[in-house]
Formats: sequence, structure tokens, C-alpha cells
Amino acid sequence: MKTAILFDLDGTLIDSTEAILESFHHALATHGEVSVSDDRLITEQIGHPLEVMFSAVGVDENAVQTHIATYKLYYREIACQKTILLPNAREAVEEAAAFARLGIVTTKTGLYSKELMEHFGMMNYFEVLIGREHVENPKPHPEPIFKALEEMKMPLQGSWMIGDTRLDIEASNRAGIESVAVLSGYDNAEQLLTLTDIIKSNALDAVRYIAKRGRK
Repeated sequence: MKTAILFDLDGTLIDSTEAILESFHHALATHGEVSVSDDRLITEQIGHPLEVMFSAVGVDENAVQTHIATYKLYYREIACQKTILLPNAREAVEEAAAFARLGIVTTKTGLYSKELMEHFGMMNYFEVLIGREHVENPKPHPEPIFKALEEMKMPLQGSWMIGDTRLDIEASNRAGIESVAVLSGYDNAEQLLTLTDIIKSNALDAVRYIAKRGRK
């Protein structure tokens, strides 16, 4: 029986930092309540849901959903043009598909995530894509992982998550599946080591680690 591998998107397979920052600043400028001069305040939050990101930079709770709506409209217009695949991401997915069934678990909006992966010609490798709108509780809650594996009709035992942030690893730990952290994204090794010692440079190295584990 094939194993299941769930991939995070931002920082794991894609780099959409430019699109996220531009959309974030557009939303802030449109509503004019808050401005952010240091982009690190935004990039440090990438991986969290948008409601968390906007709250973290000081947007009032009552205005968060308005900011999110503005962000999403703008992001959808620019995402495909201002997002790139990370090095070795395509090879990682192709190699993984040779021995595993694949899914995506992201805190991005699922609809836009699917459009991005179709843009890159990669969506056909994935059986399921669980985005923010598909769950009540996003990562680090295990619900997105449970939902993905349930839709794939795959067991927890023997399933894996590959992700670049503590949100991915914590969700995996809480779900009871194995995980590999990667350094291609937004959390550094010191941060990831608080939750796991299985850390690889990128998704391709992570896939090869899982393949090797499966051959033992």
C-alpha cells in the first residue's frame, strides 16, 4: 500500500512572498488604518491564516475581515505572475508521486492555491488540496491533516507531512503522523529544532528521506 505525503505550499513548494507582501500592503493602504514599514513583521507571520497575520500587525479585530477581502481580490490578480516554484519543487513532487499518494495542506485559500498549482502544471499530481476555507481550525491544529487523509481514505500510520514552519510540524505531531521540516521557507533551523530533529534543505531532500525510510 502506498504511503501518503502531504505538502505545505508557501516555503515548501512555492515562493509567493512578493505576491503576499504586495497584496498585504495594498490592503493596508486601501483601508488606511495601519501601515507596516518593516516587511519582516509580515513575513514572520507567513504560514498563519490571514486573520492572524492582519491582527499581528495591529489591524483592529472588527476590520480584519474587510482587509482580508481586499487582500484576496488583489492577490488573485497577481498571484500567478508573482509566484515561483522553489528550486527542486517540481522534481520533489514527481519523485514523490512515484511511490506515494499526494495531497496539499495549506493555510492559503484553497481556490487560489489550486489555481496556482494548475498554473504550474502540477495540480494533477495531487488527489486533494485542503485550504483555509475547508476547515474550522487551520494549522497548527491537526484538522487539515485529518481532513486530507480522510478524503484520500489513507490511514494516519505511515503518512507524512512536509513543511517549512513549526505550524506544519506541530499539526503533524498533534495528528500523530510523521513529518519532515525543510529550510526552504520561513522558519529557521533553530526554530524548527524546538519540534523536530528531522530537518532537510528542501522538499526534494525530504521526499528522498521518506523514500529511504520506506525501503528499510
